[in-house]
Amino acid sequence: MLENLKAEVTRLGKENWKAMLLYTAELHAKSIHPVVFPFSYSWEEIGPGYCYRPAFGHWDIVHQVFDSIPSEPLHAKEQILNNLAIQQPDGFLPGTIWMGGEKVRWSEKYGHPPVWPVAVQDYCDIHHETDLIVKCYEPLVKQIRWFENNRNAHCSGFYYMDILEKKWESGVDDGIRFDQIAAGKYACIDATCHVYQLYRYAEKWSEILHIDDSAFSNKANQLQKFIQEELYDQKTGLFYDSWSVNDPAKQHSAFEGMWPVVVGAATPEQANRVIDKHLLNPNKFFTEHPISSVGIDDALFELRLWRGGTWNSMTYWAARGCVGYNRKDAAKKLLEKALDATAKQFDETGTIWEFYHPCLGKQEDVKRKPYTQYNVPCRDYLGHNPVIAMARMYEECRSE
Repeated sequence: MLENLKAEVTRLGKENWKAMLLYTAELHAKSIHPVVFPFSYSWEEIGPGYCYRPAFGHWDIVHQVFDSIPSEPLHAKEQILNNLAIQQPDGFLPGTIWMGGEKVRWSEKYGHPPVWPVAVQDYCDIHHETDLIVKCYEPLVKQIRWFENNRNAHCSGFYYMDILEKKWESGVDDGIRFDQIAAGKYACIDATCHVYQLYRYAEKWSEILHIDDSAFSNKANQLQKFIQEELYDQKTGLFYDSWSVNDPAKQHSAFEGMWPVVVGAATPEQANRVIDKHLLNPNKFFTEHPISSVGIDDALFELRLWRGGTWNSMTYWAARGCVGYNRKDAAKKLLEKALDATAKQFDETGTIWEFYHPCLGKQEDVKRKPYTQYNVPCRDYLGHNPVIAMARMYEECRSE
């Protein structure tokens, strides 16, 4: 199973990455399960070491699909379609689907970041076809409508439920941005950028499918202007949420400030400042295993989950953002350092971790959720480890 993926990794990256990459490819194969409700195809779980397994993750599966798109296109396509299988009539897409127990279950109220169209577009670009876009256009439009109806922030932008109920719809559990903010429908930098990206894909896919709908372009342009002018702090050179952008006392060095670069909403000047002043800054996010989820110079940095731990998926998104602004030099630095660190931890521990020690220390020193029985990063975890896609991108950046 997934033999093409296993063969591909032998040709990717540096010699010291080989064992780790092959292990990851084999872990993908071990994580595939037969067809069962609610899916129409065999499905890939988040990872056999996930503490709440078996589960299928909404934005986790997107990171897993990035690994498989070039060499295992059928599997990748089927996971994308599985991801859309339980979209509700109003456009809501649930987050994690819990497959264990007596009944399959998922939240009917809280979703995950809607990054799945990126995988759809990657698939179509790599395999030179638009059939998947035909199948995914309506779900995209429906999800946009859901965000407009349910996550519209005051004045402009969009929010995640983290700010109202701390249910971690952003996927960033216990994120530092919400520690001291009063509940309210304020624009979150990540949610606003993710919806901006939805608009841009709807605009692009409308053109591909010859559908006349200029509304998406107009909405994207308006949102981009809001992001560039209202969510960027010229002094620090980073993007923030609406409640902290003009209040230094509330500003924190959180990786979410990179999302305008990732989705292409930043100006070139803004993007380069984020890249050089933050992503490549060893006193902020460019740790021994980049990128740390919180800048190491921030008072709230700690060796725990999204409060300082390194997630390879976010390094991957950061690298994509760099490439989008013609900064393959920066992407190469991020990817090489992260993969070197991941390989080193693999050599020492024999597994792929949910998230990592940002300073290349012992994994046992990184905490997950102290208030639960699961207070260490999960082993054999695929959902946030697109390391094969990272190695592939490294090759592309290195070749130029």
